[in-house]
Amino acid sequence: MPHHDTPHPFSLPSRPWTRKSFLRGMAAAGAAPLLPGVLPTAARAASDRPDFPLVRGGTAVELYVDAADDPAVIRAAGDLQADLERVSGVRPVLRHTVPQTAAAGLVLVGTLGASPVVDRLVTQGRLDVSRVKGRWEASVTQVVERPLPGVERALVIAGSDRRGTVYGVYDTSERIGVSPWYWWADVPVPRRETVTVPAGPLKRYEPSVRYRGVFINDEQNLTTWSHRTQEPDKNIGPETYKRVFELLLRLKANYLWPAMHPYSDFFNKHRENPELADRYGIVVGSSHPEALLRNGVHEWEPWAKEHPGADGTPPVYDYTVNPAVISDYWRARARQNASYESSWTIGMRGLHDSALETKYATTIPEKVAVMNDIIADQRRILAEEVGAAAEPQIFIPYKEVLELYNAGVRVPDDITLIWPDDNHGNMRQLPNDAERARAGGNGIYYHLSYWGRPKSYLWLDTTQLAKVWQELRRVYEHGVDRMWIFNVGDVKSIETGLSFSMDMAWDVDRWGAEDVGDFLAEWSGRQFGRRYGREIAAIRTEYYRLAAERRPEFIDPGVFSVIHHGDEAGRRLVAYERLLAQVRAVGAEVPEQYRDAFFELVEYPVHGAYLMNLKYYWADRNALAVRQGRGAGTNRFADLAEAAHAEEAALTRRYNTQVAGGKWDGIVNPYPSQIPKAPGRPAVTRIARQEASGLGVAAEGNETGAGRPLSFSSYTRDRRFLDVFNTGFLPLDWTAEASHPWVLLSAAQGSLTEQTRVWVEIDWARMPEGTYDDATVAVSGAGQRIEVPLWVVNDGERARRRARGFVAAHGYVSIDAVHTERRVARGGAGWREVRGLGRRTGALEAVPTTVAPVTADFATRAPELRYRVRFDGAGSFPVTVFRLPSLDERGHRRLAVALDEQPATVLAGQSVATGNRGDAWARNVEDGVEKLTARVTVDEPGEHVLRIFMVDPGIAVDQIVIDTGGLPVSYLAPPESYHAEFNPDPDRAAAPRSY
Repeated sequence: MPHHDTPHPFSLPSRPWTRKSFLRGMAAAGAAPLLPGVLPTAARAASDRPDFPLVRGGTAVELYVDAADDPAVIRAAGDLQADLERVSGVRPVLRHTVPQTAAAGLVLVGTLGASPVVDRLVTQGRLDVSRVKGRWEASVTQVVERPLPGVERALVIAGSDRRGTVYGVYDTSERIGVSPWYWWADVPVPRRETVTVPAGPLKRYEPSVRYRGVFINDEQNLTTWSHRTQEPDKNIGPETYKRVFELLLRLKANYLWPAMHPYSDFFNKHRENPELADRYGIVVGSSHPEALLRNGVHEWEPWAKEHPGADGTPPVYDYTVNPAVISDYWRARARQNASYESSWTIGMRGLHDSALETKYATTIPEKVAVMNDIIADQRRILAEEVGAAAEPQIFIPYKEVLELYNAGVRVPDDITLIWPDDNHGNMRQLPNDAERARAGGNGIYYHLSYWGRPKSYLWLDTTQLAKVWQELRRVYEHGVDRMWIFNVGDVKSIETGLSFSMDMAWDVDRWGAEDVGDFLAEWSGRQFGRRYGREIAAIRTEYYRLAAERRPEFIDPGVFSVIHHGDEAGRRLVAYERLLAQVRAVGAEVPEQYRDAFFELVEYPVHGAYLMNLKYYWADRNALAVRQGRGAGTNRFADLAEAAHAEEAALTRRYNTQVAGGKWDGIVNPYPSQIPKAPGRPAVTRIARQEASGLGVAAEGNETGAGRPLSFSSYTRDRRFLDVFNTGFLPLDWTAEASHPWVLLSAAQGSLTEQTRVWVEIDWARMPEGTYDDATVAVSGAGQRIEVPLWVVNDGERARRRARGFVAAHGYVSIDAVHTERRVARGGAGWREVRGLGRRTGALEAVPTTVAPVTADFATRAPELRYRVRFDGAGSFPVTVFRLPSLDERGHRRLAVALDEQPATVLAGQSVATGNRGDAWARNVEDGVEKLTARVTVDEPGEHVLRIFMVDPGIAVDQIVIDTGGLPVSYLAPPESYHAEFNPDPDRAAAPRSY
């Protein structure tokens, strides 16, 4: 099992990050790129010993690896040879015999027990292998003086096993400036004439998770690209897998579920594939419907035709009907791949990711008995064909198989249980005490990309890294450390999320709840240089936040309001525009050689997501214009929607045909033909031209007209809009007049053919204190006059300054959950702030996630969040808590809400993933939040304390909204209410002017 040097991560309120502080210190001092899971002991030795020169004066040191070492090690040494040439332009000699001539330096690469030269240095006490020897995939890189006769110094890269050595080699490559993404994302390799590394020792201790890998899935785009650019006679073959294997090893992964869909070649079709995987050191397994490395999509039908039944018809893939034929089918693959390091998937589902077929087992107990027979049969096959090398064996209770597992399927103790998420990043259930004690341990199958219900997200990397951190941290706290497998779709577009996931899999303690942004800064700095790390990290953080509001792949007509809260959808587009402006500013500074990588990793995701939102925004405005009876403006919105779609298509075409000289032809397609429920080209309506004009007005909060007054508060100091539009096509002149001098208008007159948006504000310094319901803005034109009523409340500047807590206004109180008055820890549990999680700046999670639920006596036993709220009236008000979805299919997802000392109300969230469309679970994963509502009673206006209690651990709270009367329905929470400390100028932070 993995060994960990750092303490278990939970403590309240924080833990001492002495190691991390040291890492940050290195970064601040401009040290060499930091490596995931590497303890920087080399930095402490650097001042005592000179750096080791790999290339100097046009000459490179030779590399040596014993010819008897593992082929994976020999091959990786060749990559180091190529990397040194990439950096310096000088290709070093790679030798497999000990040099016989004198040399100032040498790079010695070897595996303990397989390299006599390395073993001799260990025996002599000259190479420190403490906490490396005998461990899983560990390594040490250290300079040794006079290691061989005639050799003055050697950089020794020694691994505990073959992959440990390989990772040590790639550590060196990364230290000299070769990104793991140099090929897959075209990250340039900086050229230097002199190339050195610190003297060491640098140790990579064994990983937090033993098997760490990816599932290439729903790979239509990858198949298209591979066929066009890599192997025209294949659909993902050995040349493509060579690139995949190298990437995995550079990311310190060791495990692969290969592509498996009908449009790609199955892995064993090309015998070079498993041979290559073994030569690289990659463990190959198979996904949940692919038992014993068999690809049912491609392989069952030919097998069935070759093994017809007594009546001559091909057998069906049903173990209750054809157990012998199916057993032989599995046995053939076990025998064929017995000599490779493989992972063996146990159990059974239907063909091509379909449910288990059992004609003669219709009840759950009967199906459980069948599954037990299947497992016993497969175990017998592996024992006979593969023997003791048949490990790891894994059982994946995915979808309907989870129900059977929970109903009593017997999984042998040495098999690893692989727990699936709900396909949207929420773990369905985690192991109990008995399951954590299993010899085979536990793993997870986690989606960073997904095809299926309720909606697919294959296009962009849109899962917040903080969300990934939260769930991976939770699974690790539950003892899940044997295997982490990530669904990465087509590989491209998931670069950042995959890098972070592999980073956590190697060292789960490296990044804490407060510093996922530090990963982004460090990772971006590695790709583009430290100068740009923080700026790009800020861009990616905001990009992920906007995707957390709604993934761009999930956009539908009418999701975001275009009439409430200052144009909710328009505010979102303004945020995207600001983000895109940041992207363009950084992109203009990035050196020319980085432009392709910048486009792939930063610009295309942001710009593409923006355009997907933009075209639906204009389509929604178009639909509203039809309902409002607009004239020329209706067609204008249709044109804008179509233009945004065309721009998005052009952007994708640029990726596929121009970036990196057309290298990625076919890799990106937001709408591959196989994706269900993908957004596309929104429908728009055009109206026939009419030679007429007419005045129309729609005030904020109203689809048509101005029945709902524009609301203003001296606390929030709002801006509100009213749309002045033409109901025809001929130009008209219009004027607007305010009833009071303290009502300010962004425009008071003009001529329009289509429409214009007028912003209304209050001059609070001139306005007398009090409540005014008689103020109006009158708009005139084309012989019409339309009055827009205003509701203005001015409590005065003194009251504003003295107000404590969140102040109710406009019929609601809106709170970002992290803005607490107080956080109370009780019973060994508390609240952890996870920055960058949720729809705002962060969320609060009840931790540790392994603590027992609290179901009574909340005020004395449960961790608590407190918020001071100033109500402007009394009554019974709905309180809605926006919690981030999380599941527990053997438990509950609950929290409790109370006001002051009143009894708490327990709210139960969705705990089960149904896999359906349109139900509570589907809404939660599409929205990224679950809204739980209770009622509280406010006896009298004034200050009160809203209290949120943990019931079940792992609950994460994002936002809280109290409806004090008249809160309009909208997708997002309203802009956060006024708070003297947390939000002293709400309107400036929230209200756009562009739309």
